[in-house]
Amino acid sequence: MSASATLPMYDWPETRDANDKLWGALYQSLKDHKIDAPKELARAADPMKSWQDPDLILGQTCGLPFVNLLTQQTELIGTPAYDIECGAGSYYSVLIVREDAEIQEISDLKDKIFGFSNTISQSGYAAFHYHLNAAGLSRGFLGAEQLTGSHRESIKAVASAQVDVASIDAVSWALAERHEPATSAIRILDCTAPTPGLPLITAGGNKTRLKPIRLAVIEALASLDEGVRDDLLLMGFAQTTDQDYEVIKSRFETITQPRTQTG
Repeated sequence: MSASATLPMYDWPETRDANDKLWGALYQSLKDHKIDAPKELARAADPMKSWQDPDLILGQTCGLPFVNLLTQQTELIGTPAYDIECGAGSYYSVLIVREDAEIQEISDLKDKIFGFSNTISQSGYAAFHYHLNAAGLSRGFLGAEQLTGSHRESIKAVASAQVDVASIDAVSWALAERHEPATSAIRILDCTAPTPGLPLITAGGNKTRLKPIRLAVIEALASLDEGVRDDLLLMGFAQTTDQDYEVIKSRFETITQPRTQTG
């Protein structure tokens, strides 16, 4: 079987060329370290299949599926650092509402509709509910929840009044401010507490090659030209560990515990 690679998390139409250039640098660096890699990225409709591929040489996933589903099948390489005014390798979510909405604080979300990208999204789903939980509010505080399918679609749904609030990871929000016109009708209500960002992983069978793979990634990221860095908001690399991601698991367990509605 041939090796596979996927970088689906920020692969917007406007950033696809930059992602291909990023992969070109990663491919060459992996090759320099004698690691077989595909010449092109896989862009599968279902990224979960790609993340679980036993031939995955490098992929980027979300922290929630990583801690809940992938830790037994994959090895953590580390975490890219982005230009979002957050600690290296960390990120947070912005809670967005329409510019003209009569929503000024979290308590104003009572009976409102929450739009979310996916229930396995840390930034788009779990972070939002942990934020509510920390404020003493439960799922029942909201009026309804509506699946949108992606962060970008959540932004559009808020702007078009299909939903009242959404939780968007800070990197996606920064990209949206550049590329998505719907952001002009939106304002930020609040920000969630930071967690480790979107991890780079490799298949569990690559454990013995993890060190050269990690080194190849570090060298490739350092070699990127400024244009690609800016297009993808890339700042560098953080050598995170599985333990760093335990906070995501513990917060998820918090929000799945029964809680009496307040507010």
